[in-house]
Amino acid sequence: MVTPANPPRRAHPAARGLGDSHLNGRGFTLIELLVVLSIIALLLTLAVPRYFHSIDTSKETVLGENLRIVRETIDKFYGDNGRYPDSLDELVSQRYLRALPYDPVTGSTTTWIVVAPETPDAKGNVYDIKSGAPGNTRDGKPFADL
Repeated sequence: MVTPANPPRRAHPAARGLGDSHLNGRGFTLIELLVVLSIIALLLTLAVPRYFHSIDTSKETVLGENLRIVRETIDKFYGDNGRYPDSLDELVSQRYLRALPYDPVTGSTTTWIVVAPETPDAKGNVYDIKSGAPGNTRDGKPFADL
């Protein structure tokens, strides 16, 4: 018989199951935390090198694409005007480019190396551009040779 003076007895925590007794404010043990942290560390050691490798790959891809577009734009300028541009800014001012290209390796728009025409009778100063980034690509080719 249940009366207010005689409340029903609760089962022992071990009889209710391990999950219930674990969540009653006891928290996690140090071993459990260390296991979880070691699993996270293991996953990070696998993921982080791939992440940085993919960033380097994407920078090289963007650099190659920017060089291709600017070289194509220089050729269009030459076809339209019969001369090469005097500077990269001229390509922007005459609206061949919206803005100076971005070199993702150096993180700047001002590190380009401008190559003048090799023939003395060619008009203009910008025949080609190269990256001013130091170092090499993943293939071992210097950035300036892209």
